[in-house]
Amino acid sequence: MSYKLSATLSAHTSDVRALSTPADDLILSSSRDSTAIVWRRDPSASKFTSDSVFHASTRYVNAVTYLPPTPDAPKGYAVTGDQDGIINVYSLEPTKDDPDYTLLGHSNNVCGLRTTPGGSIISCSWDSTARVWKNFNPAYELKGHENSVWDVIAINEDELITGSADKTIKLWKEHKVIHTFSGHNAVVRSLALIPDIGFASCADNEIRVWSLGGDLVYTLTGHTSFIYRLAVLPSGDLVSSSEDRSVRVWKDGECSQVLVHPAISVWTVSTLPNGDIVSGASDKTIRIFSASEDRWAPTEELKAYEDVIAQQSLSSHDVEQVKVETTDALGTPGTKVGQTKMVLNGDVTEVHHWDGSVWEKIGERVEGTSGGGGGGEKTKTFFEGKEYDYVWSVAIEDGEPSLKLPYNVSENPMAAAQRFLERNNLPVAHVNTIVEYIYQNTPGQTLGTGGNEQYVDPFTGASRYRSSGPAAPSGPASSYVDPYTGASRYTGSPAPAASAPASSYMDPYTGASRYSGNPQSQPAATPAKPASILPMLQPVLLKEGNLVQMRAKLHQFSNDMMNEISTSSLAMYPEEERNIDDAFAYVQKCAAGNRPTNPLRTVHIDSVIHVLERWPTSQRLPVLDLARLIVAFCPESVKESGVKERFFECLFKAAEWQTPWVKSPSKPVEMNVMLVFRAVANVAQEGSSAADGPWLGQMLKVVSGASYGTLTPAQRKPWATMLLNVSCVTLFTPLDTSSRELHLSMIFQVLEEEKTDSESVYRALVGLGNVIYASKQQNSPLGGAQAAQVTRSMRDLPTRFPEDRVRNVVVEISALLVSGVL
Repeated sequence: MSYKLSATLSAHTSDVRALSTPADDLILSSSRDSTAIVWRRDPSASKFTSDSVFHASTRYVNAVTYLPPTPDAPKGYAVTGDQDGIINVYSLEPTKDDPDYTLLGHSNNVCGLRTTPGGSIISCSWDSTARVWKNFNPAYELKGHENSVWDVIAINEDELITGSADKTIKLWKEHKVIHTFSGHNAVVRSLALIPDIGFASCADNEIRVWSLGGDLVYTLTGHTSFIYRLAVLPSGDLVSSSEDRSVRVWKDGECSQVLVHPAISVWTVSTLPNGDIVSGASDKTIRIFSASEDRWAPTEELKAYEDVIAQQSLSSHDVEQVKVETTDALGTPGTKVGQTKMVLNGDVTEVHHWDGSVWEKIGERVEGTSGGGGGGEKTKTFFEGKEYDYVWSVAIEDGEPSLKLPYNVSENPMAAAQRFLERNNLPVAHVNTIVEYIYQNTPGQTLGTGGNEQYVDPFTGASRYRSSGPAAPSGPASSYVDPYTGASRYTGSPAPAASAPASSYMDPYTGASRYSGNPQSQPAATPAKPASILPMLQPVLLKEGNLVQMRAKLHQFSNDMMNEISTSSLAMYPEEERNIDDAFAYVQKCAAGNRPTNPLRTVHIDSVIHVLERWPTSQRLPVLDLARLIVAFCPESVKESGVKERFFECLFKAAEWQTPWVKSPSKPVEMNVMLVFRAVANVAQEGSSAADGPWLGQMLKVVSGASYGTLTPAQRKPWATMLLNVSCVTLFTPLDTSSRELHLSMIFQVLEEEKTDSESVYRALVGLGNVIYASKQQNSPLGGAQAAQVTRSMRDLPTRFPEDRVRNVVVEISALLVSGVL
């Protein structure tokens, strides 16, 4: 008899990664949501319910097993393994959230746990070892594999089998290798003992069955993607789960049934003593399938589940490339279980597979659907019986299954996004992400004010962090496009208009007409005296950026790392993901003018630090970009003693900063340095307890390790902005003498070495004016040599940069120099 759905268990909030099913009334599960759950069958209702939840880690819990009862634990133990390499042991009676035992020894992700017949725990890890634990103490270690050990099984108390990413399988007698099995050409992910034969192993989409003597008995093929887990039924038949959305049942060397799931990854499968099959998948759900009709789900539930399966839209690469036939082809029996057939039913291409007795519809093929973020082809496609221009597969969050996003170009993207979120019961907070996705994947549609710019960010792969901010309300639109934010400017709030006409100059970083409270005068028949520029009190904070795109790119990088074996330990942990999302939400509210009452806390800063410490150079950009926005909008979050120092030390380390500075040929390093300069510029704001004089002096000393002439054009503007903003702070909080001298020397570098960028010169020049003005107010005059250097550095500026704004500041500084205040 065929297997059919018996029950669905929902409580996890992320992918179910591992299962243990020791008894008909007991299931243990572990998940990427950092928990393990104990499920028990209610005898009166014959349904499984969550009995207890163990918060086993702050990271993914990727392995779980059951340890039989002992006098101290009459119901046995749940044993979990996490990404940190920690194994925790919890008594099932009495239950408490703190583990009874913690086993330390592995140095990387514990990806497999089993027990021996005698009650020992065996574990395997990405640290290339397996370990045996007796009485909750280390017994011995299995060393010999050259790469991660993905699974381990016990033949008896002393003989073990391991499968590894080095493509080999090893048979051990305690800690000694007896035999090495070779033949797989990919990672050996799972093993299972088969009574009276030997054992099974899987790699890529192939299953091999071996004798313990090393002979290959037979090979099973049929899965179309990675096989993740093997299990054995009481009958001796094999069960497998795969990335191809299915669990397959194998009998006598042939596939006897395919159980299609409404999820992308079926991570794990196990079997109950009564012969039922239990699966765990990327849609956060555990499913039980039974061959006993008395344990099948109610008819209406079975029908609903079959409808869900039938409505799945499968892209053409998800099914076998076979010809499309008419519906008459369904009258001919299949040649093997799992055989796929595509038939044209009206305008819809349906995908059917042979389950051994009938052709079962498992979905509809959607042409041009991308697996995780590409654009669909510009052809009409069908989804849930309706015609659309595009049907995309969209991964909303790490660990979530891809969802189908249908869209017609005639629709309002906001309406399409809201419909998508409502249908999938997703938070409305995702709406901007979906709208952004639609714009990105619809040719001819652009966002922001930059038009059809050709710039492509070589580090994120995106065209830019697109700006959604409005253009500046005064003056003509600037043609400048910031290649890092995609904005035409950092739009600022213009100062109130004075009686003189507004200046035509538009600052590309603030959108204002100048760094001044008053607009610049225009020449008239009788020239008017320009409005005073010095002192400039307000710093120029670099706040603009597309937070939706920035956050999406950060999550994309994390997801990409999680999906690669070699980098999955680098991905964001659940707690880090929550904290970083909180930081994005805080910054977004501030940018919208709704500053939250509760500032970000140290825990948010710690999460940014930890991610930067792990991530590769080329993927740090969106994290550093978030950091510079945090210090701009919430400088108090880094005010605590030690936090600020640790935070900026991490930023410079992430930018691979060297003292003395050596210019890196790496483009990612260049951009990371630029963002660190922006962060330092943003933290230099008066009233910020994070920007005290001594600390700013220390920052200047660090940054001065690089001379201005070694910086790229992209780095020079934030460097000059930093010098300007420090000068604004020193109007209220003086620097010590040595720090002021260093500050001046850095300003002189800009004024003397910059030959083409008037913007950087203007910022440094205003900063110089602020320093001189502050020296008067604070009764701390510059020395004669410094005053002479000021004159030399400004001598040819009006000639090199013949702009009114430059000339006006030079005139004001010169007036200060001759006014007798120095």
